[in-house]
Amino acid sequence: MIDIKVPTVGESISEVTLLKWVKNDGDYVERDEVIAELESEKATFEVNAEKAGVLKRGAQEGDTLNIGDVLATIDDAAAKPEGAAAPAAAAKKEEPKTAPAADTKPAVQAPAAAANDVKATPVAAAIIADKKVDPKSVTPTGYQGKIVKDDVLAALQNPGKVTGGKALFNRDKRQEKMSQLRKTISRRLVESKNTTAMLTTFNEVDMSRVMEARTKFKDKFKEAHGVNLGFMSFFAKACAIALQDWPAVNAYIDGDQLVYHDYADISIAVSTPRGLTVPVIRNVESLSMAGIEKKVIELAGKARDNKLTMDELQGGTFTITNGGVFGSLMSTPIINLPQSAILGMHKIQERPMAINGQVVIKPMMYLALSYDHRIIDGRESVSFLVRVKELLENPELLLFGKDPVKTLLEL
Repeated sequence: MIDIKVPTVGESISEVTLLKWVKNDGDYVERDEVIAELESEKATFEVNAEKAGVLKRGAQEGDTLNIGDVLATIDDAAAKPEGAAAPAAAAKKEEPKTAPAADTKPAVQAPAAAANDVKATPVAAAIIADKKVDPKSVTPTGYQGKIVKDDVLAALQNPGKVTGGKALFNRDKRQEKMSQLRKTISRRLVESKNTTAMLTTFNEVDMSRVMEARTKFKDKFKEAHGVNLGFMSFFAKACAIALQDWPAVNAYIDGDQLVYHDYADISIAVSTPRGLTVPVIRNVESLSMAGIEKKVIELAGKARDNKLTMDELQGGTFTITNGGVFGSLMSTPIINLPQSAILGMHKIQERPMAINGQVVIKPMMYLALSYDHRIIDGRESVSFLVRVKELLENPELLLFGKDPVKTLLEL
């Protein structure tokens, strides 16, 4: 019999939350098989079985555990039961044998087709197809606008009424324990507001040239590099160049010392079902546009799957957050400690602009730079944002940060 203890996950972390059991009590588990998921104040991580045997749980989902506590025990002397589930690799190899014949349609395909490709869980899609429910009459409450079973049942109970899965004139309320991640977000945001002299400066950028470049080269870019050409690579590259020009924006205060960085490790704010995480892209100033896009996709995927490591969440020197994906037109982002500045991107919206005495419709985006006035002066913050604006409105400058003609003329 061996104990599976909560592992050490960081110097400053003393407790974690048991997020989910992957294996049931009494299951026979193989060595190195994932048995549970834990959540610390910074990231989610998996716990593996140290030996093969029968699992006995020692905690419940949602419990708060200290580092070193016994999470479970494994009876490694127990014999493997006959007919036990095969390892995942073997199961994958056998899949073709159990796949339906070419003329047989899986049960969930028909409901999905009947639902007109509406985003819904398999059970919800089956009910929609069986009861001939109009998906437009169902209010989705699942993650990222997905229709779940309760949404369809609510629509059937209240035909013609949008209830969002709740009873009409509902007055219920519920309590939910804060996760370790949400506790940390709460503590750090309050700490940031209370310990920095935070100000925000605004500007707006004409996104015409960036949008034209994306439209013109997106297909060739994906063909050449295997990733889509997004806005984040333009912004990250522009910020990396501007941070070299205005190093105070890329610095932080450590006691009575100012720590400057000759590199740009840019944190990218990523929203997940459990809260906001800020994984770091290292040495953005040295990466190509494709390199940045690949890293953004990699980190965003890991964030959604709760696979980020501690190293990927620490050490950023500057942060970019994109509220525009949710429709935000303008906001004042909060500094991500210990950094001294954060850039907020927003929704691209067509607006009438006065250009050379003429009113022209342009795709405009508001930019917001929140900064710590203890280390960054107004001149530096405004100049940094103007530099970012200049680089985005003239994407050719992103190549090496200077006007090609002026460089040619050594001006």
